[in-house]
Parts: sequence; C-alpha cells; structure tokens
Amino acid sequence: MNQKRKLHIHMSVENIEQSIAFYKTQFQAEPTKVKEDYAQWLIDDLSLNFAISTRGYDKGVNHLGIQYESDEALEEAQILFEKAGIKGKEDKGAVCCYKASNKYWVEDPTGMIWENYHSMEDIEVFGIDGKDTADGCCTPTFGTFSETPSSCSPDDSGCCS
Repeated sequence: MNQKRKLHIHMSVENIEQSIAFYKTQFQAEPTKVKEDYAQWLIDDLSLNFAISTRGYDKGVNHLGIQYESDEALEEAQILFEKAGIKGKEDKGAVCCYKASNKYWVEDPTGMIWENYHSMEDIEVFGIDGKDTADGCCTPTFGTFSETPSSCSPDDSGCCS
C-alpha cells in the first residue's frame, strides 16, 4: 500500500469557538472547514486530519482513524484486518461529519474505536439528514452502526447513533 494516509483524530469539545482558537495556535494553521458545530484541519506536514465538534456525550477523544486516498486502499486495509482476525463494521455510503464516505470501523483491544475511511465528497449536513441528534453520526458506539446508513430513514433511531 503506497498511497498516502492521514491519521484522523476527532475530539468532542464543549465550546467550538474557544477550541478553534486553541487549535489554530496548536497547529499554526487556519481550519480547512468550519461549521457552527464542527471544524477540521488537514495538516499535510503532520499527515493529520484533525476534527472537533460539539457532538458527543463525553468531551475529549471521540475516535481515532486513518483516512485513505481511495476505496481500493480502504478495501486493502479491511482485508488486512480480517486476515488478522479483526472483524469490523463496514459502513458504505456513510453520511457523516459533512462528508459522504465509505468506512470500515474496528475496535482495538482497549476498546478504542478506529474509523478507517475514504471520503468521496463534501455535503452540507453533519449526519444522515438536517435534523441530526445531539450526539451526531460519528460518535462511535461500536456494534450499533448501520450497515448502510444511506438507506436509513430520518426517524430510524438505530441509524448513525
């Protein structure tokens, strides 16, 4: 696998404005994307995709991940996990964090959730529809992800929560 990957860290924060100010200083860079409840930095010199949002119950690390440059690279990673006996949760066509993505979620031995994903396009909603719940779609609760979130109806309580 010779394609470039980025480490992804998503933090749940209390105050988006204060957090943006802090992380602008921390990364010495303006955010790549800013919404009223979300901000993202794509930091090439660190190979980092760092995101914060006011979504999620607990403040701090929400989840970790690896961003892949293509669906093929993501599929290669999924095959490696499965060959190693690490079964994850496939999440094709996910609508989350203002992106449409294909994902493969796994849980490490300590219970930390890792989001392996390839994003296809920007979208204008945080989650499956414009009426997202407070926790949001990318607040991982392993084992409850929808297999195909794009087919969920907005009133489906099991979708993207």
